[in-house]
Amino acid sequence: MINKVGILITSILIFSACELTDKRKDDVDSSIINVPASASGTSNEAIPVIVFETSNHDFGRISQGEKVTYTYRFMNTGKSDLIIAKVEGSCGCTVMKGWPKHPIKPEGKGKIDVIFDSAGRRGKQNKSISIIANTNPSTTVLKLEGEIVAPDKN
Repeated sequence: MINKVGILITSILIFSACELTDKRKDDVDSSIINVPASASGTSNEAIPVIVFETSNHDFGRISQGEKVTYTYRFMNTGKSDLIIAKVEGSCGCTVMKGWPKHPIKPEGKGKIDVIFDSAGRRGKQNKSISIIANTNPSTTVLKLEGEIVAPDKN
């Protein structure tokens, strides 16, 4: 009986260790995202606050097929570490090139690089980028807009 219990415990430890080593150490796990004020009545003072230099970028008029890049810069003005779990665009034409994968200390700064691909699009464009973090509210939305001029078909 004791040997079976020992084998069971050893097996659990081995499988747990394998599962832990599969994650990259710089990945942010969304399970660590929590918003204390959302349910527990904790003060908002302890929650990180993400403040962007600008939340709306107009790339102006571009030719169809061009790719434009923009960097949204931000600061954590809150009192605790900011953790960005996910950044996603409203469509496949808006790709996030990078954002901080580590906690950002209070008064720390970061950036989110975005690439918009205008291939196959025309006219006025309004896209959004959603940032999911341990802020309140947990989702911050950025805007990217402009106009795509298609070539004349003669």
